[in-house]
Amino acid sequence: MQIFFAIDLLGGKAVRLVEGKRDLATIYHDDPPALVEELTTAGADRLHVVDLDGAFSGNAAHHEILRAICARAKAPVQLGGGLRDRAAVAAALGMGASYVVLGTAAVKQPALVAELCQAHPGQVVVAVDARDGVVAIEGWTESGQITALELGQRAAGWGAAALLYTDVARDGTHGGPNVAATAELGRRIGCDVIASGGVSSLDDLARLRDAGIFGVVVGRALYDRRFTAAEAVAVAHAAPGAAC
Repeated sequence: MQIFFAIDLLGGKAVRLVEGKRDLATIYHDDPPALVEELTTAGADRLHVVDLDGAFSGNAAHHEILRAICARAKAPVQLGGGLRDRAAVAAALGMGASYVVLGTAAVKQPALVAELCQAHPGQVVVAVDARDGVVAIEGWTESGQITALELGQRAAGWGAAALLYTDVARDGTHGGPNVAATAELGRRIGCDVIASGGVSSLDDLARLRDAGIFGVVVGRALYDRRFTAAEAVAVAHAAPGAAC
């Protein structure tokens, strides 16, 4: 299973939110680019970088910080947050990102996202952020009025590189990932699924790995030092059934 370490940007700092709520942010680092070498040298398959200011406002921010992160990273960078038109996607890829993550646009502008999947094959990841099975958009502040399964099926049809599935109610809570829902989504849509939200232990990583999940995003548990980056990589990359 591939493992992606998360860097979430808010106000120029690396933070983690609880259930996507801006007022429940914990600051982990004042200099986000300084985290990059530590996270990528441990063996991460990808960095998952989210511009939270962009997600909330609809306009990508933190351009200089994002360029610095992409320049320093020793692993591909997956960038999301506020990418809602062609220009924003082109700018993200121009900064050095290898993948872009589109969420709100996939609900509000499906034709555009389908076009972008074709224009940038293998580089567009569609975010399926759900609360009680229903997709949440606009920085998780609004309902998208579509189920996670429906959006996942659409994205697979567009040719998305993968789906990034987040159970919003578990994000940043240490409550454990929704392994069953993530695995079921992967089985029903026939597309690689990246799990996000709720990982709190090495055992959580092992359960996702053993369920055949393609990849997982790890954030708060790493910053809260529940395990090290190297330990997380070892479990994720181990064969199914291996002990933690």
